[in-house]
Amino acid sequence: MGDSGDSVKQEKKVVFVTVGTTLFDALVRTVDTKEVKQELLRKGYTDLVIQMGRGSYTPTKCDGEDGSLAVDYFTFSPSIADHLRSASLIISHAGSGSIFETLQLGKPLIVVVNEDLMDNHQSELAEELAERKHLYCAHPQTLHQTISDMNVESLLPYPSGDATPVAKLMNTFLGFPDD
Repeated sequence: MGDSGDSVKQEKKVVFVTVGTTLFDALVRTVDTKEVKQELLRKGYTDLVIQMGRGSYTPTKCDGEDGSLAVDYFTFSPSIADHLRSASLIISHAGSGSIFETLQLGKPLIVVVNEDLMDNHQSELAEELAERKHLYCAHPQTLHQTISDMNVESLLPYPSGDATPVAKLMNTFLGFPDD
């Protein structure tokens, strides 16, 4: 086997962005910026897959052949579980049910808060989980800096299989009594 001179292909590291069934064009626009894509590439990610929900903004597709980040998108899927399992990093809006699945999978997670869509309790919950070092919390305008500053090794694993701490936390923010 001779050396063909080609460099070894980098391990595929996927960033999966999900906005669920909502409209969150600000998040989709932000991850589609040159700065965010370059930062993800600099952090070692190779692919960006965006589930854009009901949004009208269409991200720019790219095959990644020129050494840039490969970008693909879709609107809806019957199940995003496979995307969550195969991703190296998940970026999700604060109201997404995928947050807890991501935490249980032990995947690095950035929750992006959209004050226009979210109730205060969802923002507070994301911020509380960020303070507990289970995830990162950002806004569309701070996402680039959050990615730049993030160290996925500093995140603490969420206690898998036990949703009680998060359920209690959610109930606190929703105003339900503690059982």
